[in-house]
Amino acid sequence: MNTDDIVRTFLDFYRERGHELITGSSLLPPPSDPVLFTTSGMHPLTPYLLGRPHPQGRRLVNVQRCLRTTDLDEVGDLTHLTVFDMLGSWSLGDYDHPQSLRWGYELLRDGFGIPREKLYVTVFGGDEQVGPDLESLDTWRELGVPVESTRDENWWSNGPVGPCGPDSEIFYWTGDGSPEGSPTSDSRWVEIWNHVHMRLERGEDGGLVPLPQVSVDTGMGLERLVAVLQGRRSVFETDVFETWMRVLPTLWVLDERSMRVACDHLRSSVVVIGEGVRPSNTGRGYVVRRLIRRVLTVLWRDDDSRTLSDLPVELVGTGTEREVLLDEERRFGQLLERGRRVLSRPEFRGPLSEEDYHYLHDTHGLPREWVAGLLR
Repeated sequence: MNTDDIVRTFLDFYRERGHELITGSSLLPPPSDPVLFTTSGMHPLTPYLLGRPHPQGRRLVNVQRCLRTTDLDEVGDLTHLTVFDMLGSWSLGDYDHPQSLRWGYELLRDGFGIPREKLYVTVFGGDEQVGPDLESLDTWRELGVPVESTRDENWWSNGPVGPCGPDSEIFYWTGDGSPEGSPTSDSRWVEIWNHVHMRLERGEDGGLVPLPQVSVDTGMGLERLVAVLQGRRSVFETDVFETWMRVLPTLWVLDERSMRVACDHLRSSVVVIGEGVRPSNTGRGYVVRRLIRRVLTVLWRDDDSRTLSDLPVELVGTGTEREVLLDEERRFGQLLERGRRVLSRPEFRGPLSEEDYHYLHDTHGLPREWVAGLLR
């Protein structure tokens, strides 16, 4: 299945079960929202999870573009991305959590052809405030899918306050041969889908109160699902990244992890710049600046003649996105020239301490990776 087929299969499955297709929201939340970017499919639906009636009904489905800055340091591995698409379904006070789990398993098994033995699920085991999620545990056992309870995981919230609840995380076996261990003991189990029993709200004091309606929120990363269904080792080997991963290696010779970082960060930068964000030292602009400068740090680590002007039209076009990338490259190059003069000072000769690295970054804006590479 190509990516379009996978999206269509997901949406059609839920539409056949009474879910209305809603349009994905902007990657940029409204000014009143303190969050820099839309981080999940449920984020724009928070008012409706809190009880406000949705104009399109109580069963919804969509595809939402998301950006998570919390995963930036993980990008470069096989599964993490900065900008990604989230497949989501919701019951706003309609069907219960066990029904969501049964439909989810049906879609994975019959719609996507994933055998039961390739799946494993974790559920909430309870803590000092909330008891164990026995309802989900019993449902998965009834379906015959291996399941284990965890104490510290399987609780979902979109922040320190707001709607929250226990979740069921569904994992897929990515290793060779027969599945081994469980998601808590073997990293070859990769999470592909999360079903949240959204029934509580956490207040400013940390306390939990029941929501006026019990809802279900599910979210499945599209690119990870595509990698699973296309039998690929990483998300970067799927048709989602075909153009990027075909073109970039013809421009620059990089190790595998650096190539993934360059691919992800450039693609994400183009998307965010296209939303109207410009590099700056604060807020959303700082995220774009960090993405672009991390790419340049990777490129210039071995060859400072590399340039973003090498990027062809099919990747970044000829308009604003290209202009912004090249302007930021120029600014960063000027910063590094000043940085070389700073590093030539007597106090920076010899091994640097953590305090030195912090000073160079906070005072002069010099990335640790670049400084470390220059001093090798």
